[in-house]
Amino acid sequence: MNRLFETRRHIDAPVEDVWPVIYDVERWPDWTPTINSVDRLDTGPFAIGSRAEVRQPRLPRARWEVTELVHGRHFTWVAKGPGMMTIARHEVVPDGSGALVTLSIEQTGPMGAVAALAWRRLTQRYIDLEAESLDRRVTSSTSS
Repeated sequence: MNRLFETRRHIDAPVEDVWPVIYDVERWPDWTPTINSVDRLDTGPFAIGSRAEVRQPRLPRARWEVTELVHGRHFTWVAKGPGMMTIARHEVVPDGSGALVTLSIEQTGPMGAVAALAWRRLTQRYIDLEAESLDRRVTSSTSS
């Protein structure tokens, strides 16, 4: 069974325009309907070790911690629950005339299989919608 959900989307804007939007996690509820709220649990720059509580429609509240970050390129954060870990990756790379965004969710651990099965359609729909919403946010702000 697939425990990895991924979407890729070309955005007609440079990485320099896309990265700040995806990096500013507290503002995600402003541009994607898949996020109700993001509350940072610490202060200072968003960096390795930063934590946030994320609320999404139809999903349990999750606490995320940044485990990897290359500023201007990608970040990974993880949320842990009983018997499982969810790994979310957000990457932005140059792609010809714009940027290629790759978003993924991976479920690990014994309960990860259960979560992946239970939320497979919702998970894939959410990351597809997040990429689409990011595209709209970035391209509408660069064309104004």
